[in-house]
Amino acid sequence: MELQDKYIRFDWAVKRLLRHKANFGVLEGFLTVLIGDEIHIVEILESESNQQTENDKFNRVDIKALNSKNEIVIIEIQNTRELYYLERILYGVAKAITEHISLGETYYKVKKIYSISILYFDIGHGTDYLYHGQNIFKGVHTGDFLQVSTREKDAIVPRMPSEIYPEYFLIRVNEFNKVAVTPLEEWIEYLKTGIIRPDTTAPGLGEAREKLKYYSMTPQERHAYDEHLSALMIQNDVLDSAKLEGKIEGRLEGRAEGRAEGREEGREEGIKEGVLRNARRMKEKGFSTEDIMEITGLTFEEVSQL
Repeated sequence: MELQDKYIRFDWAVKRLLRHKANFGVLEGFLTVLIGDEIHIVEILESESNQQTENDKFNRVDIKALNSKNEIVIIEIQNTRELYYLERILYGVAKAITEHISLGETYYKVKKIYSISILYFDIGHGTDYLYHGQNIFKGVHTGDFLQVSTREKDAIVPRMPSEIYPEYFLIRVNEFNKVAVTPLEEWIEYLKTGIIRPDTTAPGLGEAREKLKYYSMTPQERHAYDEHLSALMIQNDVLDSAKLEGKIEGRLEGRAEGRAEGREEGREEGIKEGVLRNARRMKEKGFSTEDIMEITGLTFEEVSQL
């Protein structure tokens, strides 16, 4: 691979580069291809919300943006398996909705949310690499879709619930095994391999070729990036070992308590213990708490207790 064809991984770009207005075109291209509608980013919003009480959870996402339609786009990249991931993205959407409406405002101010999860772990069973979830109200007996009438500027306007309710996209990157033909497939290929074709016409990827070059970074930036990749490799190696250990433990427990349940419990416990072991190793090597949280998915409290 030629030097100019080595590109920065999207997860690193999201955290370091794509927050800058000059690079919005890359992010806009990705969202336009994925959502199927032209998206323009107005600003990047604070992605970690304030806690309302000491027991409240932070809403940590990799990037939160406001588009030109006054809708919020949440992007989260997850490199390692996390228990209760579906519950967490639901919480993140609910938190984002409540953050952007104030007491005393009408419910008309509620913003539509797009939740996009780029997953590098096996979340479950399924034959596709892209899953889309959307709220609809369908007649149980008639099969028609409900339209809700609302008043806007003294006119009665029909509105579909999908125009208001959140939409969820789950991208299972590791499940993509096709020859990229469409713009969406070219984007997924880049997410998986880091490769961008020189003749690409996919929205955003042309800009990515110019702005996400590995050798355009300073030596210090390249060192930090290489350390990030090294940590991910260590993490994945530990998780693979933990999965194997979990399967063995699960089989032993399954003989006494039921094979299916034992395998699953042993697998989850093994994965969790592997994550904790790896986090301890990173802490011993001097990784910051924030980097350990970012790579492992552990909470601040869990890292602090190591």
